[in-house]
Amino acid sequence: MAFTKLSVQCAGGQGTVPASTPETDIWAIFRALRDTRSLFGLRPAHVQTLQAMLSFLKPGHGDTVFASNHEICRRIGGIDERTLRRHIDRFVDLGFMKRHDSPNRKRYRVKSSDGRSISYGLSLTPLLARAGELLVAAQEMENARRDRVFLRKQILTKLAHLDEVEPDNGFTQEVRRVLRRKLSIPEYHALLSELDGQIERMSTTVDAPETMKLPANDGQNVRHHSKSEKEQKDLERTNDHETPELKTLTTVCDQARSFTTSPLRDWLDVENHARTLAPMMGIHTSTFEQAAKKVGSQKASCAIFLILQLGNRIRNFGAYFHSITLGRREPAFNPSHLLERLSRSEGTHA
Repeated sequence: MAFTKLSVQCAGGQGTVPASTPETDIWAIFRALRDTRSLFGLRPAHVQTLQAMLSFLKPGHGDTVFASNHEICRRIGGIDERTLRRHIDRFVDLGFMKRHDSPNRKRYRVKSSDGRSISYGLSLTPLLARAGELLVAAQEMENARRDRVFLRKQILTKLAHLDEVEPDNGFTQEVRRVLRRKLSIPEYHALLSELDGQIERMSTTVDAPETMKLPANDGQNVRHHSKSEKEQKDLERTNDHETPELKTLTTVCDQARSFTTSPLRDWLDVENHARTLAPMMGIHTSTFEQAAKKVGSQKASCAIFLILQLGNRIRNFGAYFHSITLGRREPAFNPSHLLERLSRSEGTHA
């Protein structure tokens, strides 16, 4: 029968039985291992076994558990001894526990008349010796947990902002699906960067000129002009907001006209055509209807025609439409002034 050879300890000097770690420290170490158990591949049942074993330690009596397997199983709550042995083997393999076996495998302590002693049992000294490692690991895990919570709140705040601008944005719905999983800190940072990029793209600033082809009927070309600060200002100028002449709208906004096979004879035709164009431009039907209710269907239709005419000089059609019809720029949006500006620009570049 194999057993670990123990050194005989004396009452004084170097062989003195090491004083037990204070109870509060022992349980602090236990909590640290409990919180970091995933790092060591431990399950809740392993932690429960260790908790029961620690409960047998008495202050001033060392760090060895003398209780029998039967008593430990009872204190855990009735697990079988085979399971207990597997748990002990796991702790031994991980370096958190050491067996000091007696010749007959019993657990006990013997003392001589001069104070020397020998302890046979399950020593938890290795666990206590690794207190610093466990406490640092537990603090790092807690810091990471707090950082994940903080990043998640930032992401949810940005999602709420995007929902205000465009309620039915598919990107935000996809992000929420991703958030159902447990993500790492780098994954949260990546999501945050994507959201920042999406918010920037949905801003209402006008892009620099860039060649771009839009679908149109045969024989029609898309005209592109240099970025014009005056055109941007026309969208926001606080003058009268009269609805433009129908003929002016359909003449200047030839891009919108190119997507219909029938003539736009009256405002009803224009409004119906705008409702058809809106989803094609990434503007949800419900957003268009909200705009039509707030500013009137004619002004909302003008916005659709004008945004399409401006083409790739607007970064995000949906965000821009929302801003000039439902958002803070709505009071300054003047279709007549912008049509006038576009008309002069068309004439210059013709």
